[in-house]
Amino acid sequence: MGILLSRAALSQTGTPQPGPMQQMPSKDDCVQPAPLFSAEDYDGPLNKFVAYFSRKLEIKTVHGHDHSGKLKFCALRPSEKLRLFVDNNAEPVTFIVAGYNAGLDQASDNDHAFGQGAAGYGKRYGAALADQTAGDFFHTFLFPVVFRQDPRYYRRYEGTFQQRLGHALTHTFVASRDSGGKMFNFSQWLGTACSTVLSNAYHPGNERGVRPVVARMSVGIASDAGFDVLREFWPEIVHKLKLPFRERNYPVASARRSQ
Repeated sequence: MGILLSRAALSQTGTPQPGPMQQMPSKDDCVQPAPLFSAEDYDGPLNKFVAYFSRKLEIKTVHGHDHSGKLKFCALRPSEKLRLFVDNNAEPVTFIVAGYNAGLDQASDNDHAFGQGAAGYGKRYGAALADQTAGDFFHTFLFPVVFRQDPRYYRRYEGTFQQRLGHALTHTFVASRDSGGKMFNFSQWLGTACSTVLSNAYHPGNERGVRPVVARMSVGIASDAGFDVLREFWPEIVHKLKLPFRERNYPVASARRSQ
C-alpha cells in the first residue's frame, strides 16, 4: 500500500496519485514497485488487525503505474514467486480467516464426519487452512512459473469508477506476462480447478461429481474477483473511512537490470 495510503499521496478529492519513480529506465532495465508498508504505518483502533489486513490486500498488489508505456516492472523469478507465496500465507490474517471459516463450518456442521467440540473444530481449521494454502500455491507459485505469468494484481489508480471496476474484474481473465504484455489468466482458472478437486481429499463432506466441483469453482472465482475489486479501491476506502495511516516517506522505486 505504501505511498498510496499517506495523506500526501491523496488528492483533495481522495484520488490516489502514483508515486514518483527514481529514474526512467532504459529498455534493458526494469523498475521495482514501491515497498510494502509496515504495521508501524497505522496508528489507530485495532492496530494490529487493521494493519495486517491491509498487508494481506497489498502483498500481491503492484503499487506503481506508468502512463507513458515505457516503464517495465521487474518480473518475478521463480524463487521470488515462491517467496511471495510463503510470505502471503505467513500473514496473520491467513490464520484468522481460516479460524473464521472453520467456525462457520462448525456452526453449520459441514463435514459432519469431523464431529463437534474442540476436536471437530481443529479438523475443520486444518481443512480451511489447507484450502487457502493449496489455492495460493497454485495461483501464486506453480502455474505462474509454468506459464511465466505475473501472479500480482496491477492497480489501475485512475479513470472512472466503471473503468476501474472493469479493470479489477477483467483480472479474472487477463493477467500480465513475465515478459510484459497480457495473457489469459491460466493461474486463476487452473489454480482454482486444481485446489477445488484437491479439497475432496481432506473434506469428507464434499459432494463429488462435476456439478459440485463447478459450483465450488464458481464461488472461488467470484471470491477472488471480489478481492481484486477490494485491492483496486482500497486506497479510497482508507481515505473515506479516515483510517489513521501515518504519513511515511517511502524510498522511490528502485531500478534493477533485467536478467
